[in-house]
Amino acid sequence: MDRTKAEAVIEAVLFTMGEAVEIKKLSELIEEKTESTRDILKDMEKRYACEDRGIMLNWLDDSVQLCTKPEMYEYLIKIAKTPKKMQLTDTVLETLSIIAYKQPVTRAEIERVRGVSCDHAINKLIEYDLITELGRLDAPGRPLLFGTTEQFLRCFGVKSLDELPEINPVQIEEFKQQAEEEIQLRLNM
Repeated sequence: MDRTKAEAVIEAVLFTMGEAVEIKKLSELIEEKTESTRDILKDMEKRYACEDRGIMLNWLDDSVQLCTKPEMYEYLIKIAKTPKKMQLTDTVLETLSIIAYKQPVTRAEIERVRGVSCDHAINKLIEYDLITELGRLDAPGRPLLFGTTEQFLRCFGVKSLDELPEINPVQIEEFKQQAEEEIQLRLNM
């Protein structure tokens, strides 16, 4: 493998992994000796240091990691503080409605109603601050209990949970049917 390609491969691996990778593994990957790989990494390190770049190589024993330069931290903090746009898919909305109407509720109870796993939906709802952990159920395994937040009330324009609309029995059946169809689709994949 030529040197330019080897550097590109190393850079792609380090970027994608996001953590330190052993130099020996990188050597095997680019089919070079360990010392040659170290030389390639040192050249990459020099270029990152000289050029006006936001990244650098960080050496950790016999491993190397692609990192952000410390002088870039202030920009990372600004972008991390930017509010995330909520994208509430049907699955996330269904999970949220179950939590809103049955709270406090466990993950198992939500999955029993939906008929499918709800890990992703719960994680998204926590990330959007629409639900929170309320504590643990006093039962074997002490499962977490989930409920809605003040942010939920603000987002949906209600002052309390008492203002939530009544559940239509026809819609409940539709939810069950959609969940069953979703299960069948996943089983057929």
